[in-house]
This record gives sequence, structure tokens and C-alpha cells, in this order.
Amino acid sequence: MKSAEATRRPYKMVARAESAAATRERIIDAAVEAFWERPGEEVSLDELARRAGVTVQTVIRRFGGREGLFVAAAEREAGRVRRQRDEAPVGDLSAAVRVLLDHYEAMGDRVLRLLADEERLPGLREVAEQGRILHRDWCARVFAPALDGRVGVQRRRRLAQFVAVCDVYTWKLLRRDGGLSRRQTELALVELLEPLLDGR
Repeated sequence: MKSAEATRRPYKMVARAESAAATRERIIDAAVEAFWERPGEEVSLDELARRAGVTVQTVIRRFGGREGLFVAAAEREAGRVRRQRDEAPVGDLSAAVRVLLDHYEAMGDRVLRLLADEERLPGLREVAEQGRILHRDWCARVFAPALDGRVGVQRRRRLAQFVAVCDVYTWKLLRRDGGLSRRQTELALVELLEPLLDGR
């Protein structure tokens, strides 16, 4: 017959693991919030720990320091982006552009800041590169019908065109620099992409 202590032990282990996971998420939430407010090098571990309600030692123990924490935060946010972008259907240009614009309207300015910080925070370089791969793979999936039948340099060129037109910097040029409304930005992207969908 199991003792009361033996019965409580697995419960305690589960509760401890859940608490540790919640603490980790709270620290990452604090890092994400701080990162979007100002450049990463301006955010101290003291501030991040205070925001998360933990000690600096807890942050260091779990993430190795500020850079490791920002990398973990960026990776978590990239997973969220991937799930949102994966809602875009294959072969439906208007729907794909809407999903893309949903992402950029919510995250575009933040992505631009991350890209600007990747040289100052070396750990973010890999995150930014993973974002580029995610974007390229998204374009390859969403525009697969327009890539079918193309091989070698022709396929690479057409895919590169999709990647460039759908890039966050293109969104910035249209939406921020050009002052277009969201609707006009959608129309502009559709007009840029439509010629790439034909068989030429």
C-alpha cells in the first residue's frame, strides 16, 4: 500500500513543473514587452526580472542572460507567426495577401525593429535568418501552383520574386513610407503579385 507521501510526490512534481513553465512564460512575456518598447541593449536584466516578478539569478539560470532570453522570446514569437501565416490557403491570392497583411499590421513594425537589432544582438541573427526561411517556405507553399513546372534558375527566380514582393520591407514601403491604407496596400500587393502567377 502506498504511503500518503508517495501519493503526494507525483502531484508535487507536476505542480513544480507547471510552476516552472509558468515562470518561464512570465519571463519571456516581460522580454517581449520590453523588446518592443525599445532596443534590446537598453533593457537590463534587473528590469526584466522586476517585470517578471523574479530574481536576476532566476533569469540567468533559465536563459543564460539577456541575449539568451531575447532569443527564446523571439523563437516563441516566431512559432506564433508561423501558426498565423499557415492559415493562408494555397492558390488563393486575395486570401493569402489578407493573411500576410494581418501579420504585418500586427507585427510588421516589430519585425523591422528585430531586423535592425540583429547586428547589435548576435543571438538574434539566427532568429532573423529563421524568419527569412519561414517567409521563403511560406511563399513556396502559398504560390506553389505558380511554381509548378518551373525548374532550376527559372523556379528560383520566380520564388525570389514572390519572396521580395511579400517581404516586410515591401509592406513598409507601401504602408508606412507610401502612406497607403491597409486596403490600398492589399490591392497594391495583389497587383504586384498577379503578373507572377501566369505561366510566363
